[in-house]
Amino acid sequence: MPIRTEKDGGVWTIIHSRPQARNAMDPEHAQALYDAFLTFEADDSASVAVFWGDGGAFCAGWDLKNAAQRDPDGTDGRMSDLALAPDERGHIIGPMGPSRLELSKPVIAAVEGPAVAGGMELAMWADMRVMAETAFMGVYCRRWGVPLIDGGTVRLPRLVGEGRAMDLILTGRRVDAEECLQIGLCEYVVPEGEARAKAEELARQISRFPQKCMNADRRSLKAQHGLPMRAALHSEWTISSAMVAEEGIAGAARFAAGKGRGGDYGDI
Repeated sequence: MPIRTEKDGGVWTIIHSRPQARNAMDPEHAQALYDAFLTFEADDSASVAVFWGDGGAFCAGWDLKNAAQRDPDGTDGRMSDLALAPDERGHIIGPMGPSRLELSKPVIAAVEGPAVAGGMELAMWADMRVMAETAFMGVYCRRWGVPLIDGGTVRLPRLVGEGRAMDLILTGRRVDAEECLQIGLCEYVVPEGEARAKAEELARQISRFPQKCMNADRRSLKAQHGLPMRAALHSEWTISSAMVAEEGIAGAARFAAGKGRGGDYGDI
């Protein structure tokens, strides 16, 4: 199977397995990956997804061999099959699959090897990124005249700032894991071969918390971008204040009964 899901309680690891093509994305695999993340979103038992590429590569981007077969003068060359319109489930598929989904639960990208061009866009789509020390990103599609159409020009400046984003987008240069960490393009760097294990460890930690409150804070963080301060504060209150009654009071009662004293996250 090109896309498979391995489950450990509330942690789902969604695996793109097309190693013969460095996990480059064609329409078939894009659809399968999109469907896998919608299945994760719809399942109440799933809390956090880890997104991992099999075979030592996260994703080498859009499959250029497949793209070369499109007719530049016809509708298939104009990407008309990927209109920005919701499908029957109310979601929008991107050329790389899930890149236009707005999920209600977190996704952690576990990056080994290349996450370049559209693969970099998929890594940026995730909430957090764990990179192996030998992994790298880059707008490699720059050299082939293929634009960023899976959120790259939107998410990259939000993560690293406009100046750095412009550098990476205009030059298309390779960005190694350590630089990614320095500029905010990833959150963790681990030894080669350990990205998935670290991402799953983080996912298990996150899955232990009261989920409604956590996901409300996540939603508020995403919603505030670009808003004036007063509007952002109002949005935060609107999204999250109900969680005090839904989960906060019960959590306070657990603390009052002796749980989690001294910052002990192991006993909550």
